[in-house]
Amino acid sequence: MTRIGPNTVLPARRTPVVLTTADGERLAGELALPAETDPTATVVLVHPNPTGGGSMDTHLIRKAAARLPALAGIATFRFNTRGTVSESGTSTGTHDDGGAERHDIDAALAFVAQAGLPEVWLAGWSFGTDLVLMHGLRPEVAGALLLAPTLRRSQPEHLTAWAESGKPLRCLIPELDDYIRPAAARTHFAAIPQAEVIPFAACKHLFVGHTDPALDALVDLVAPHIPTPLPREW
Repeated sequence: MTRIGPNTVLPARRTPVVLTTADGERLAGELALPAETDPTATVVLVHPNPTGGGSMDTHLIRKAAARLPALAGIATFRFNTRGTVSESGTSTGTHDDGGAERHDIDAALAFVAQAGLPEVWLAGWSFGTDLVLMHGLRPEVAGALLLAPTLRRSQPEHLTAWAESGKPLRCLIPELDDYIRPAAARTHFAAIPQAEVIPFAACKHLFVGHTDPALDALVDLVAPHIPTPLPREW
């Protein structure tokens, strides 16, 4: 067996995807399915702010797609929001700071629904958490994971809507975050009774060095039948 490292890509059925949004933009994406079995759950991964270099290839998003189909039997779908360019593809359009990106979330959820994928969850990181909170509360969405939420764009009414939905919401909060640290997160997310706030000790906004426990927390939420911690070797 070999240690799973930062650049390890485990076996999966991977398919490049191009989404077309309601307003005509074309978004680059990738669907990854377990290599030999049907998935038991699906995670749509929503990346950090492209104005700061975020994309579907940012490390946590890329590693989730590289590992989770094999280690947890989970389907992953990652994509570049409008105006985002990365190694995996270019999405047309212009970044709209969370506004027109509602069409991007719509297109991603429509794609996984049309593909017949089971139990759809959202996982957003930084800017992606605002997209999840603002645009991701849909009947077909089981719940969400927020990595380093910023609450810079989402409003109290979005938190109220999630509270009223009763859907699971797990928040991973870096102890040394640039935006919201654990104490403040507990205050903000008290508006959502079912929200879990999980501090990540000695962690910063980029989760460098904290990939394994972050992915464990995601799997524990969306596929609780899978034992965690996940294997660190393959």
